[in-house]
Amino acid sequence: MKKLLCVILVFFTLFLLTACGSQAPEKTAAGFRPALDTGRNCSITVVGSYDNFEALEAEFDRFNEFYPNVKLSYVKLDDYSNMLGTVLESNDKPNIFFSYNWMMGNEQYGPVSACMEDLSDPALKLDLDCIRPGLLSHDAEGRVRMVPVFSRTYGMLVNRALFEKEGLSIPATWTELLAVCEKLRDRGYVSPMMGYSLKSSSCLMYTVAYPLFAARLAENPEAIAPANELKPEAGEYMRPAMEAVEQLIRHGCVDLEACDQIGDNYTKVILRFFEGDVPMMICAGDTVSGTKKRESQSEAFTRSPFEYVFLPIPLTDKGGYFIDSPSVEFSVNRNCSDLDMTNEFMRFLTTREELNRMASVKRLVTPTTDLSFDSVYAPFGQVPTERIISPEALDIKDPLTAQVRIAAFRVGRGEITVDEAVRMYGSFQ
Repeated sequence: MKKLLCVILVFFTLFLLTACGSQAPEKTAAGFRPALDTGRNCSITVVGSYDNFEALEAEFDRFNEFYPNVKLSYVKLDDYSNMLGTVLESNDKPNIFFSYNWMMGNEQYGPVSACMEDLSDPALKLDLDCIRPGLLSHDAEGRVRMVPVFSRTYGMLVNRALFEKEGLSIPATWTELLAVCEKLRDRGYVSPMMGYSLKSSSCLMYTVAYPLFAARLAENPEAIAPANELKPEAGEYMRPAMEAVEQLIRHGCVDLEACDQIGDNYTKVILRFFEGDVPMMICAGDTVSGTKKRESQSEAFTRSPFEYVFLPIPLTDKGGYFIDSPSVEFSVNRNCSDLDMTNEFMRFLTTREELNRMASVKRLVTPTTDLSFDSVYAPFGQVPTERIISPEALDIKDPLTAQVRIAAFRVGRGEITVDEAVRMYGSFQ
């Protein structure tokens, strides 16, 4: 019986060891399993407009855990928009390239669009379901030729510690926002809300106005075509956005003299916020991406760190909007060499785990349906569906956004009235 028991125990132990040994590593348990020869030798090149792309290079390293002989590299193209078409037709064709919605339907980028592979092809097995639907653009044939790897939105950085110190609640509606700004101003905060205000590009006025204008167009889809065509009558849909900008400044929520001391819309905005005396800093998610790296660069924040969060600006008495737009998208060059391995890398990258990982490293908004993994952006995951607006899905074009940007800037600076901005729609240069 003892011998029999020993034999059974040995057999059972061997069975357990075999079972444990056959389990996939934790990294494959997340969903990705190699589909090609893992000993394959080839090269994959990604071209884009970023100066550097550490988050992507980290993904190269992770992909090499599966395919150690695949050489992956990122190359920045100078004058990206003008050079991309030439590079795609060169002998040394890139495998993957940055792409943007404004390229579609633009005759200048016809050759670029022609190179884009259909990434919605079921044979590629990309997990597009992990991406928020409003970020995926479909062409006339229903094809997805660009996959977002980062997204962007608009809102305000909020100093939680400051609100707690003053015994105030963070505003969730327009009425609450105006009221809390008045209380903060009474307590010595010259500009309860701040932001970049020197030039129209990336100015705080646009960050306030654009979500309201996009929301008005979403409510009135018949206005989108004339607004894109820059017809003056579409200017009336811009009125609530201009009125909000004007009211914030006239009400004393924003002091432009204080804001004008901020030298640029990225580093200087972040470092000014980290001084610790700014309750709310109006900015885009692209600016928020630089906060993690600059915490240590701010003497004030290093000396007295505080908790902060990025929130939608509460522009109505129902709250704020989540403007959900792609920031960086990848397309696959269907004419490249080693197309199968290129698609394998895209299959690896287009998973919830890897997209979230890249967004975390870069501190940009993830394109996945999971916004809770980064506490700074988590509030956007709580915005009701009816207040999430995808400009690309609405087919809002760049010329339209330029009109809002310039109009909001000029209204905010007091150069023109709201009525004048409405009448001038389509003529802003």
